[in-house]
Amino acid sequence: MSAAKRVGTETSELSEEQIHLIAKALADPRRLELLRQIGSCPKSMQCADIRGCQPVSAATLSHHMKELEMAGLIQVMREGKFASYLLRRDVLKAYTEQLAKI
Repeated sequence: MSAAKRVGTETSELSEEQIHLIAKALADPRRLELLRQIGSCPKSMQCADIRGCQPVSAATLSHHMKELEMAGLIQVMREGKFASYLLRRDVLKAYTEQLAKI
């Protein structure tokens, strides 16, 4: 089970592994921009809409989205061959709270 799946909305404590995964994911400027793009949408964002705003190949976009998902920063909803993404604000909040304790 990935670290992202161990974090529920009921807890604000992240594992050291998840803190590392989030820091690594956010260190990439493209992933930070993707997270901002997804977070600006009040509902889930369709993959096609994200792809239309990003000057990268589908494979590169898929890689970046997988990194954000593994870090627990986004939730992926799949319907057939279509995917949509939602920012996990609870995880992002827990991450910033733990950073603030340093």
